Amino acid sequence: MKQGRNTGAARAASGKGAGAARDPNRLPCLSKPGVAATFQTWTPGHALEPGLHLVATPIGSLGDITLRALWVLRSVDRVLCEDTRVTARLLAHYGIVKPLDPYHDYNADRVRPAVLAALRRGETLALVSDAGTPLVSDPGYKLVREALAEGLPVTASPGASAALTGLILSGLPPDKFLFAGFLPPRSAARRKALAAWTELEATLVLYEGPSRLAASLADMAAVLGDRDAAIARELTKRHEEVRRGRLSALAAHYHETAPRGEVVVIVGPPEAIEPEAIDIDARLDALLRRLSLRDAVTALAEETGLSRRVLYDRALARRPKAP
Repeated sequence: MKQGRNTGAARAASGKGAGAARDPNRLPCLSKPGVAATFQTWTPGHALEPGLHLVATPIGSLGDITLRALWVLRSVDRVLCEDTRVTARLLAHYGIVKPLDPYHDYNADRVRPAVLAALRRGETLALVSDAGTPLVSDPGYKLVREALAEGLPVTASPGASAALTGLILSGLPPDKFLFAGFLPPRSAARRKALAAWTELEATLVLYEGPSRLAASLADMAAVLGDRDAAIARELTKRHEEVRRGRLSALAAHYHETAPRGEVVVIVGPPEAIEPEAIDIDARLDALLRRLSLRDAVTALAEETGLSRRVLYDRALARRPKAP
């Protein structure tokens, strides 16, 4: 998860690079007797098929890599990665030596034709991001689209995801959610993007950098209303933090105390409005201007908890008569 230029210094500061390697909760080094065998013995009983393999990597704790991901990384011809230094540390920890080729936002258009040519030749390639699942706010989407368009094999080794980890730790409804990646950096554009989701009956999951977090939360409170929310940072690491509260309170907190590292922002869905707090007829009129009678009744019944039968009769009486 990241936005814009990826640097080793930024990664180290957030604990995803060198900082993560110093975490006392990291797995033991594979040079110790018996440890390497634990991770080198699992195989699915067949050779790895040629094609593009999308491999999820840890978002913090090195222990979150899967046995299948390790098998894939040991088996491929080459690994495409955002920052070769970050991926080299991960592979070295598990005793894996593979050629590493940079594939990131700034070279993807130039490198992609060569990658597709390698896949046509039957090579076996892995694509990883610095942390988490490839393509989720990370490079790779255009490569996957073009590979699929040519009928080239693409598969995935699932694993860690900051978005899903933050969602399940938030305490907010996980049954319906929208992952929206990073919001625009400027307030006007950010508020315009948020306005499209004001009536979406789902939890919102977003990424944000530390310098813009307070301002983004303030814009969310202004546009979406002062909803329940959660801020998840340093996920799976020793100093993992999930702070929960209203958007306005979280905005005030991070205005005073800027966080370190990238964060996941989880915002709860719109809250039901007490029937006595709204003008039912005015709300019906507004809904009937853009929805069918049936859909308007359904929406208002879910919003207020009132009987569909009562609202249906009320809507019939208020629906404009045909000339």
